[in-house]
Amino acid sequence: MMTSTSDIEKAAGLLRAGGLVALPTETVYGLGANAEDPAAVSRIFQVKGRPPSHPLIVHIGGAQHLDDWVQDVPATARLLAEHFWPGPLTLVLRRGRRVPLEATGGLETVAVRVPDHPVALALLSAFGGGVTAPSANRFGSVSPTTADHVRAELGDAVDFVLDGGPCGVGVESTIVDVTGETPAILRPGGVTREDLEAVLGHPVEVPSTSHVRVPGQHPSHYAPSARVVLVEPEKVAVEARLAQEQGHRVGVLLPPSLADTPVKAHAVVDVPASLADYARELYGFLRELDRQGCDLIVASLPAEEGLGLAIANRLRRAAGPRLTA
Repeated sequence: MMTSTSDIEKAAGLLRAGGLVALPTETVYGLGANAEDPAAVSRIFQVKGRPPSHPLIVHIGGAQHLDDWVQDVPATARLLAEHFWPGPLTLVLRRGRRVPLEATGGLETVAVRVPDHPVALALLSAFGGGVTAPSANRFGSVSPTTADHVRAELGDAVDFVLDGGPCGVGVESTIVDVTGETPAILRPGGVTREDLEAVLGHPVEVPSTSHVRVPGQHPSHYAPSARVVLVEPEKVAVEARLAQEQGHRVGVLLPPSLADTPVKAHAVVDVPASLADYARELYGFLRELDRQGCDLIVASLPAEEGLGLAIANRLRRAAGPRLTA
């Protein structure tokens, strides 16, 4: 970690002046702006190339600040905040007056979370307000999990980059809608469905569609330059060989079940057996296969339990509408 107190103060000053600051969180690096400054928030959309209807997440310094940014907070939301904040959980609630519509994509709901990273929390404390911070990358591309990823992709479009080291979780936060009668996961992420169910004491649904727009719902998202093709685990080696013979520079995310299987491909990444390790490294793997010049990546989905649900969600979005070979 390379961030100093003077770096934090500089970043807070830039936010007050309407600047953009890339900041580390436990999930991915965010592109931050003063959540109450419509012009600064609009600049996030311009830098990312993000559709203005695509809502942002407001990061706050602690659960005690929740009522400053939202209204009509149900008991369920307070229970989840008590158990999972700071942490990779985002709650969708009714927008408070401090949140401009530019940050919500014009919606009367807003997504809010408390990040679990010392640099992010120090910045929020020094700044004294809320920070809108989507992932610090071009819209739809692979999210950054190191400061170098941010610099390589956004360059001088960011006023300052706070380096907090590699992100510990590696996939974005879980987004839970708590505006209805029962909570629903709108985006799987760093807090698992099983974790939520243990606290709430009842099943939590993951609907395929929702009337509430939130980050990460675009049909193609988290995508490398290479095309991603998803197949059943036992078909990974065969699909890679066929694609290689057709002239593709093939990258492979090799599942643990095939760890000893020879694979004909330009580049092979052995997927960790631990889902936590896989989630932490997923975006780095995709970036590395791009760096090695692959134009097609063959992968399979993990079992959709625990963090496997978030990993599968990211791989499906990376593959886009064309999911399978």
